[in-house]
Amino acid sequence: MFIQIAFGTALLVIHVMIMAMAAFLLEVAFRKVHPWLISPPQRPKLLVMLVAVCLWVLAVVTTGVWIWALALLNLGAFPDLETAVYFGLVAFTTLGLGDIVPPHDWRILSAMASVNGFLSFGLMTALLVEALRQVRLAQLETRHPNPSAHP
Repeated sequence: MFIQIAFGTALLVIHVMIMAMAAFLLEVAFRKVHPWLISPPQRPKLLVMLVAVCLWVLAVVTTGVWIWALALLNLGAFPDLETAVYFGLVAFTTLGLGDIVPPHDWRILSAMASVNGFLSFGLMTALLVEALRQVRLAQLETRHPNPSAHP
């Protein structure tokens, strides 16, 4: 049990570090394209940004699924890559179908993968919403500058 918890914690930490790095890189990218995003026409650029961030979030979440799948495959919990990826996806998305389960020796990792997925979706959703909010506020500020904000 303690080996499962230690191993699962290591996988969680690895993916949290990947998410943090992804968030940092996304911020760097936004800073570079910020002048373009707030210049007219703004609405199509907001749509482009939304699609780009959604794809970025999908890539980060997919990375988490692959981390868990490869770890479970290397532990011998599943016989092949397809089964490991399927289980990783079902666990990570907290779908939990139950049609494929890991051996008794590794079942605690199922719950830990679900926790990692739940955390990932929450953090990535917050990142998406904050990115959209910041860009839209900057766009509106360039369209209608607040004269009282600058004395």
